[in-house]
Amino acid sequence: MRTMRLAAATALLSAVVVLSGCGPSPWALQSPAPTAPVESSAPPVVVAPPVENDLSSGSTQRDLNAGAVKVAVNYWSDLRMDRWTPNAVKPVSLSLVTTITPNDGQKVYLQKATMLAVPANADETFTALAPQVDEATVKNGYLVLKPYSYSQTFNVGQVPADATYVTLQFTYDFLVQTKPKADEYAKQTATDTVTVAIAQQAASGTDG
Repeated sequence: MRTMRLAAATALLSAVVVLSGCGPSPWALQSPAPTAPVESSAPPVVVAPPVENDLSSGSTQRDLNAGAVKVAVNYWSDLRMDRWTPNAVKPVSLSLVTTITPNDGQKVYLQKATMLAVPANADETFTALAPQVDEATVKNGYLVLKPYSYSQTFNVGQVPADATYVTLQFTYDFLVQTKPKADEYAKQTATDTVTVAIAQQAASGTDG
């Protein structure tokens, strides 16, 4: 009997030891692992690039070359840029003067000035407006050798409502004397491009 009591006591003590070791494991007390953030399914916001505007400061000047002829052109508009809306008549003025190197006394004449306006936006180029042409009505053309200059105003008409800018393509055709007092001439052409933003305010009634 004593042996059985000793065995029972030993078994009871073992059970106590086992129960005392049944607490939570050390790793169970640690903070849970962070979960990956849920990505938003909302589409990214697309910001349109700013529209180029060569007349944003009121005017722009260009130096062009046509063979031995150097052309200085100044462009501006008397219409405020916020009024360059699709339906408005948008005037573009220019003034040019030429020099020639070497200058042996020959003259430079402007035969013709042409402006072609091409409206567009970031995704589409629209049909060009009818070209505007100023062709000289005097023999050989207008004398444009410094200090004589040429001035003209062209008008950009109605453009599509979706247009955000218009590209103005200018072409200048010159006749240059081959030598002083000669009746022989060389034709030279200079081209230039001016980009002007179209103001999107047609719905506010600010056209004009």
